[in-house]
Amino acid sequence: MRREPTRPNLVLASLLLATLVAWSGLDAVSVAPNRIVPGSGVAAWEVAGPAGLVVSLLPLLAGLWLAGRPTPGRLRLSLGLVVAMLAALPAWLALAAVNRVDPELPQARMGIGAGVWVTLFLLLLAVIELRSRLVLSRPQGWALLLVPLASLATCLALWLEPLALRQEYLGRSDQFLGAIGEHLLLVGVAVTVSLMLGVALALAMRHWPGVQRAGFGVLNFLQTIPSLALFGLLLAPLAWLAANVEWLAAMGVSGIGWAPALLALVGYSLLPMVRNTFVALDEVDPGVIEAARGMGMSRGQVFRQVRLPLALPVILEGIRITSVQAIGLTAVAALIGAGGLGTFIFQGLGQAAMDLVLLGALPILVMALLADALLGALTDLLRPGGAR
Repeated sequence: MRREPTRPNLVLASLLLATLVAWSGLDAVSVAPNRIVPGSGVAAWEVAGPAGLVVSLLPLLAGLWLAGRPTPGRLRLSLGLVVAMLAALPAWLALAAVNRVDPELPQARMGIGAGVWVTLFLLLLAVIELRSRLVLSRPQGWALLLVPLASLATCLALWLEPLALRQEYLGRSDQFLGAIGEHLLLVGVAVTVSLMLGVALALAMRHWPGVQRAGFGVLNFLQTIPSLALFGLLLAPLAWLAANVEWLAAMGVSGIGWAPALLALVGYSLLPMVRNTFVALDEVDPGVIEAARGMGMSRGQVFRQVRLPLALPVILEGIRITSVQAIGLTAVAALIGAGGLGTFIFQGLGQAAMDLVLLGALPILVMALLADALLGALTDLLRPGGAR
């Protein structure tokens, strides 16, 4: 019996080909004598010479060849090559810092160029593709990134002192930690409040169809309002309340700051929370509910012991979506004085300092990925059959 030929993995091949083009065609780093002067781009071949560029392209060419006939063994080998390339990126940056930054200029800085960012993005997409093809679990997928992270930590500690992003952090380390705390606090309170309100609204919608129609109409309308416009709409009412209600003013409620940011975040978070909770509770198998009632359970027992546990994975999906959305939207709240990591983003935009922008944006990205991964893994564990 003849075997069917293995089809090429076009997704992996396309990602690796795009990586090859980006790495060889875009600037890998930029070097500037100080923070004020714009940096000059340095291509990958200028860091280690043409021979070094050829060596760096060999894993990509090997991955392209392996993608032509993606057997399980070749896919595993491809995954190893991609992880090795991710681990080599910090080492390449360290080599660029040693070879291209003048040690006699103490204020000299090296920025990360488009070539490295695009390569990093495409290689991470390749990891996701290979994880999916090899049917690896979430923990296995995250474990693959331990080697690149260890490489990054080592290079940062030993050779990447001129890295502009590191210099921006060192100049604002105390503010940075405080901004992370403000960001997480605002997100945590917004998600908690939206969860409590979302569950209450979903329960009300299940009992009264009129509440369902009106509630989803209002929540959908809230999603159409741009975040800055919503902050502006909240400014006048909150300022009036702070001026006329003493206990609100004592709590720090005003037209700017945490109060309008929290209200806006809760407003944006309610739709996914209510929708997922409503659908989760409504779609529990009626046969299971009837069986529970036949065993003599009361309505409260059926809800607590049967309906809610079965609905919990879908409710957690709503929490996951809400958390990731709130982490991103909280950055915009810095415009109205709510603090958080968005402060660095808007300061960097005002100063045309892209590394300062990245100092605020990268932790937000990491927070969103971690929230998505942890809540997604918890959802998989609570589903029947466990997680893969």
